[in-house]
Amino acid sequence: MTKDTASPVAACGEAGKDVFDELPLPYLELDAYGVITRANRATYAMHPPDRGSLIGLLAWESMPTDEQQQNCAAYLTLMESGEEPGPVHRTVYVASGGFRTFEMHRRLIRDGAGKPIGMRILSVDVTESKRRLEKLRLEYRWLECSLQAALDAVVISDTMGFIQRLNPAAEALLGWKAEELIGQPIEKGIPLLDYSSADGSMLTHAIALERPTCGVATILDHQGRELRLEIRTAPVVDLESGTVIGVVGSHRKVEAPG
Repeated sequence: MTKDTASPVAACGEAGKDVFDELPLPYLELDAYGVITRANRATYAMHPPDRGSLIGLLAWESMPTDEQQQNCAAYLTLMESGEEPGPVHRTVYVASGGFRTFEMHRRLIRDGAGKPIGMRILSVDVTESKRRLEKLRLEYRWLECSLQAALDAVVISDTMGFIQRLNPAAEALLGWKAEELIGQPIEKGIPLLDYSSADGSMLTHAIALERPTCGVATILDHQGRELRLEIRTAPVVDLESGTVIGVVGSHRKVEAPG
């Protein structure tokens, strides 16, 4: 008989069983065909009781019907290749009566010859963090689309004064492509030749971080030509922390005096 040197139960005996049963995270062991051979208490706690014992079920039976065949095929491919798998996200039906998303960390169980004979899976419920991430992605997409649609030239810089974003209107006004200016210090990317404001103050990045500004400036565009612009800036404030994280500037062409 071939000895499974990787089996935690063989290595740890009853003590090993206790360790895995006490884990606060769901833990499973599967055979080479994806049949559940072991499950700890945390796994049973989320398993719908009306579905009976977990032992003997295929691991993907609690997954959405349209995902089961694909997940089964992926599992059997791993058994065939013998390559150690990375983490994956899987959707699982749980005792609360809905589907939850789990990040599954997987390791192959091998026999003495190194051949895969199963898999261990430790799962982390990432449903809420995934929802938050999707919400942030949607918000970012809306902001990005709004920036692209803005009629005024908009340039955004970080607290150190490095340009982080500019919209198509800014590209058209300044003659630079976004990729040419992003990462450049704003004083270098949009150099001021002169600046005047109603209160007589100068425009520096340090001042723009402290308070809103408004004035008229002469700058050089990509071709080295002088442009007369009205520049309005405002600090960008993180709504959660209340800290300033950058500056947003709006640039509009004005007629040169005289």
